[in-house]
Amino acid sequence: MASPQKTILADLIHFSASKREAEDRMMELEELVKTYGGAVVVQSIQRKEKPDGRTFIGKGKVEELLVEAKALGATLLVVNHVLKPSQIFHLEEELKEAKVKVWDRTDLILNIFDKHAKTTEAKLEIELAKIRHMGPRIYNMGEQLGRQRGGTGTRGGSGEGNTEAMKRHLKEQERAILKKLETYQGVRDRQREHRSKTGQRTVALVGYTNAGKTSLLNVLTKRKEYSANVLFATLDTRVGTMYLPALESTALLSDTIGFIQGLPPELLAAFRSTLSEAISADVILHVIDAADDKRDEKISIVEDILKKLGVTTTPILRVFNKVDALSPNALHLPVDAIAVSAHTLVGLEHLRDAVAHIFSPAKK
Repeated sequence: MASPQKTILADLIHFSASKREAEDRMMELEELVKTYGGAVVVQSIQRKEKPDGRTFIGKGKVEELLVEAKALGATLLVVNHVLKPSQIFHLEEELKEAKVKVWDRTDLILNIFDKHAKTTEAKLEIELAKIRHMGPRIYNMGEQLGRQRGGTGTRGGSGEGNTEAMKRHLKEQERAILKKLETYQGVRDRQREHRSKTGQRTVALVGYTNAGKTSLLNVLTKRKEYSANVLFATLDTRVGTMYLPALESTALLSDTIGFIQGLPPELLAAFRSTLSEAISADVILHVIDAADDKRDEKISIVEDILKKLGVTTTPILRVFNKVDALSPNALHLPVDAIAVSAHTLVGLEHLRDAVAHIFSPAKK
């Protein structure tokens, strides 16, 4: 088995940010790197008024990280922001002596998704997101090379000439992927139309990554999907049948990608096909880690993403999972909270009844 890639983490925060905020950001970035399979050897947090235009983190910090990379054998630098193409280019130029690859936050998330995707549809969506994220970077690098070589922009071997060819190639790739994804979307549309005609009810699980959505899907539908205490354990849509005793009937329950702060727009756009199961559901269960001390912040992040996806009128139930992990001194849950534990099965009857109440004839 290959050794984990030694990784340096760098973040830049404003002077007004609290120490807790800085630590939380770095902790989540480290969890992302671990999920990818890397090993963090250096964590660097800077306080600056604004980023450096050329390298984002500044010349002095780059020189410092170069020394540490050479001493510790680090080959990857992850910057906890979305970087401009030119900043990635200059950082790699400055760190090439240590053969350090540079990723921004979006690169890291896309590579995690690429590593974890199982279905053809998810792989296509990730490929599309990568093209949309990497395209501008490739164009910029071509222009940089063209200027360095004194290229005139003609196709005679200049960086910019090669860039035009790359643009056409990427556009063709994007069109081909979109055409394939349209096929999957068509299948989903027909399935939803059939469910609507036959009166099948649909419920979707959404939530911050690692809130326990897949574990909840498993206990509510008796499926045996993979779940783990890592970020983004689920990328593909899973669907099972949930029984609702109060109605003596069933509903289809779906689970898909978890959300996270700063989820790249390219990813949301590319995963719209998969996320359509949640967008079009009759009821949404927002699964929340009740024991997470940052749960309120994460609730806001998930609800903001749902709004961006156009979910504004669908009934949403907040489901506070992992209540078995709450300490005696933990903050009280909201009065209307649906408190459950996928581990101990506490509260599942209450959850089923709450869903059934929304579907009951008296509500219509």
